[in-house]
Order: sequence, then C-alpha cells, then structure tokens
Amino acid sequence: MNDAARADKLLARLKFSLAEGRLTLDNRRMLLLDAFSLGALRTELVDSLGIEAARGLMTRIGYAAGSRDANSARRLHPESGDYRRAFLSSPQIAGLEGLVRSEPVDVTLDPASRTFYAEYIWHNSSESETHVNNYGTGHTPVCWMLVGYACGFAASFVGQAIVFREVQCVGMGHENCRVIGKPVDAWPDGAQDLAYLSPRAFVNMNLGRSTELSAAAGARDGEAPDRWQMVGIAPSFSAACLALERVADTDATVLFTGESGVGKELFARNLHRLSPRRESPFVAINCAAIPDELLESELFGVEKGAFTGAVASRPGRFELADGGTLFLDEVGTLSSAAQAKLLRALQEGEFERVGGLDTRRVDVRVVAATNVDLESAVRAHEFREDLLYRLNVFPIHVPALRDRPEDIPLLTDTFFKRYCERHRRALKGINANAVEALMNHDWPGNIRELENLIERAVILARDGGSIEIEHLFRQGRATAATPSATTATPAARSSPQANPARAAAVQPFADADGTLDDVIDGAIDQALAATAGNVSAAARRLGISRARLDYRLSKRRRDAGTADAG
Repeated sequence: MNDAARADKLLARLKFSLAEGRLTLDNRRMLLLDAFSLGALRTELVDSLGIEAARGLMTRIGYAAGSRDANSARRLHPESGDYRRAFLSSPQIAGLEGLVRSEPVDVTLDPASRTFYAEYIWHNSSESETHVNNYGTGHTPVCWMLVGYACGFAASFVGQAIVFREVQCVGMGHENCRVIGKPVDAWPDGAQDLAYLSPRAFVNMNLGRSTELSAAAGARDGEAPDRWQMVGIAPSFSAACLALERVADTDATVLFTGESGVGKELFARNLHRLSPRRESPFVAINCAAIPDELLESELFGVEKGAFTGAVASRPGRFELADGGTLFLDEVGTLSSAAQAKLLRALQEGEFERVGGLDTRRVDVRVVAATNVDLESAVRAHEFREDLLYRLNVFPIHVPALRDRPEDIPLLTDTFFKRYCERHRRALKGINANAVEALMNHDWPGNIRELENLIERAVILARDGGSIEIEHLFRQGRATAATPSATTATPAARSSPQANPARAAAVQPFADADGTLDDVIDGAIDQALAATAGNVSAAARRLGISRARLDYRLSKRRRDAGTADAG
C-alpha cells in the first residue's frame, strides 16, 4: 500500500456529522480548534502558572493524545500485522489533525530487545508557530505538546517509557524542528524529562522537598524507594493526584473510592508522606480481614482480663497511630456494631479499650478506602448514613486501569525493571504482540493484576530472552487480550458475543433444581469462578455490594459448619 492509499484509508476514518455537531476519528470525538485560540490558551497558562508548570501541563495533554492515536494506528493495519507500518502511521495521523508535518529520518524499534530510536524533522509545527507569534524566538525548545504526543505514541507501541527531545526548534530560530526519541535509560538525564509527565506533587520538579521527605518516610517503613512512587499520566489519574496534593497538608478525613487493585493504599501512604504528620506513624488495618468479634479490640485495644486469652493489656490501632494517620481499608465491610463504635471515635476523638473504663483521647487523622458504593449501601441499610458523612469529608476517586490505558506502558516499564532487578533476571524486553495484548486487556484486577502478570512473566521468561504472551496470561485468560482485539471497540471487546470466554463466565445460572438459596449459591459460585475468587469483582458481576456478598459467604460457611456439626 503506497502513501496515497494509506492517506485515503486514514481519511475514510474521519467522519463529519453536521446534523449531530460531531467530528469523529475512529469513533473518538474530535474538535476543530483554530491555532490562535490554542495559542491564547497556551499564553494564559504560561503567564498564570509559569513556564515550567505550563510546559508540564501541555506535555501531559500531548502524551494522552498520542497514546490514544496509537490505538487508531493499530486499527489502520489490522490485516497486515505489520508492527512497524502501524507505528509509521504516526506522521499521517498528526498531519490529519493539523499538528505538524512529520518527516521520518531514522526509525528503529524492537520491543523484544527494548531497542528504540526515532528521529524526525517537523515541518510547519503549529505549536512553535503560535509560540513565536506570542513570544518571539528564545533559547529553549517550545513544542511541548508535540513532544508529549510523540512520547505517548511511542510508549504505547514499545511498552516502555520513551523520551523525545527537540534538538532543533523553530522557537529557537531554526528553520525546522528536529526531534530524537530514545528509551529514558538511553538518555544520560532522561529522568528530568519524565518529570513533565508526572503529577507535580510526586516528582522532584517543584516539590523536591516533599519527594525527599517521602523517600525518607519510605526508608523508615522498610520499603523499597520505588514502592511509594505514583506512576501515571492519564487525566483522571492526574486529577486524583492533584486532589491528594490539595488536601495533604490539612487534617481533613479523606475517603478513597475505586475498584480493588487500583492502588488506594498507595494513595493513602502518599497522602501521609505529603502531610505535616509524615514523621509520625502510618497505621493500616484491613477491616475485611478482621472478624467482627475481634475488630473492636484491634481498633481500640484491650485491657488485661477483658476476655479469655487477654493475658496482657495492649493498645489498639487508634493509639498506635496517635499523632499520625490511621488507614481503614475496605471500610464498607464493617458490621453495624463496629460502625457505631467507629463513629463515636471519629466524632469525639475518644474511646475506651475493650474491658476498660478509662476514656482515652488520641490525635489521629483517619483515612478510609472502599471498593463498595457506600451511598448504595446506605440506601440498602447496610452502612450508617452518619458515618458516611463523617468519612466522606474529602472523597478522592482512584480510576480503574481500563480508564487510563495511556498509563499501561509507564506502569509496565516500572514493573519490568523492578522485577528484573528483584529476581535477578536479564531480559531483553517485551515482545510486540505481548505489548499489544497488555494494551487491549480489560484489567479486571487493575494495577495489582498488571504487576502480578509482569512479575510472573519475568520469572517465566528465559534469561536473555523476551517476554511473550504465554508468559503473561494463564491458559483461558489470553482470550481477553489477544492482539486481534484491537479491531474491536472497548465496548465490543467486553461483550459476551465478542468474547466467548467472557460469555461463558457471565452465563446466568439456569435450569437449576432446588430452592431459591440453591439458585443464589449457584450464581455466586459462577461469579467467583469467573473472577478467579475475587470477591469484589464477583459482587460487581452480581450487581450487589461487596458487603452483601461477604455476608452471604459468611452465612453459607456458618450454615455449612452447623450442618457438619449436626
């Protein structure tokens, strides 16, 4: 296929609908915005935020656009499987969108060996044109959004962080712009470019002091320095990070919401490390992991002799967190009795140990997390409304990984390096088909699932070799992530008709003999089997809260125990 034919194929994917007022490219809504208006916005950002902050914002906008255009590029060549040809469609897409005319000079890419080098000449850069019109020429490159676009597009193809730099720029007086892209490790100081791709509270750019304090806190906790790092560029992730930064230096109660595996505890730890309480303890408790009869003593402590086995007095988590932060994970699973006691501690700041008479006061910032819709739980009379108001002072929603696909390459790169080092593996990289599979998987287990997949793949892959699809997905799971899924929309990929394996997993429990309880138990068993035992995911499939499913499972265990005893 020649260049003209490829251009016609690309143009055919651009749709105008005057009746609906919509312009779409590959079913993605696009906008026609004149360069002058974008230049005016850029000028206002520079003048109000400063050049460094404006550069970071424009770079992140470009990265998100490039990452999503990479998915369009894959769909341009579904029949050929030509990885390089799909990548080289980047200049055509950028040109169609009026960003720049991009002339490839040298392109070498091989994800399997983590090899990437790209050099382009940029003609008629809209960004440099508007910058020169407003500010004239200067001493630094100005195509921030275009550089971010190139980084996002490339990272989505090779599954690792790629840094592009302008070595020539019209904004510096050159005739054309010229850029070079390489993996971040191939640049002697590539980390400084990645700073513009990160929410500013978590990089050593304008908040270096917070970063140093966070690193020190990580060392005190006995954690590896990279365990507390927040990695991401997606707008929804950045919004959550900026909300975290906004509330960190207050004492407000924060409620993190989001699916299981999205990183709510990591957010909570960073909240603590950015707060004035950073030198005091961070104490975490998983409310779902503690039996109801023990939860009160875990939270508030116990006096000697309070019950059989209490041979000594001991403090609870509230006392251990005095002066610091108490993190209540899976708070939506608390029983009614535990909710009442927690509410009093939050309202009054005081409590008594189990078996004790003395009232104790502590200075604790409470941070909670839940994967349950607490408002729905309140309507179902499963969660106290007054406790919800007390916890939900400052809610922060942590997005699911499927809603931030542009972050998958950055996260993959982070986990790949981490586990190669931890498990002493010398791997070249990740095969192109494996990268594509990662980009198209629907991630029911979110970041936790991605991290586990990469760790297992690093262990399974042959030393000196590359990670292949079979190293990532267990038998029966790869159907949700095959490269052929790139030709379908996200909605189509998740439908039972488009995915037979998924259809089998969500097949309703039918033709059952027995009681209503048998039918309910059968549906629960099917949902748990389809989600590999993930209770939160199973609850979502069943359309009920996690707390309600936990109750049903615990009741079933109690009934089974009674039957065995009989």
